[in-house]
Amino acid sequence: MKIDLNADLGEGCASDAELLTLVSSANIACGFHAGDAQIMQACVREAIKNGVAIGAHPSFPDRENFGRSAMQLPPETVYAQTLYQIGALATIARAQGGVMRHVKPHGMLYNQAAK
Repeated sequence: MKIDLNADLGEGCASDAELLTLVSSANIACGFHAGDAQIMQACVREAIKNGVAIGAHPSFPDRENFGRSAMQLPPETVYAQTLYQIGALATIARAQGGVMRHVKPHGMLYNQAAK
């Protein structure tokens, strides 16, 4: 049996590089609830170095509440914002020779998508 050990990373913690030596897949914050382009790039670089599957971790644009606030946005807005975040991480991964493998929504985006 193979077990995937997954973690949410790129959210501003100093231990991302160390955690990327322990996990098999990582959900990397895409800048709307936490992180930024430089953090995304650093996490992707370490993920590739350690053979970790790269995933996007998109959220609502809610840095103040870490993506946990409910937002009543039109579906087309949520779609565009999510596509933007996924595209950014996929491009950063591709630029470094990696591939984005999965998407795991964060916080309230995840909760509202599950309804």
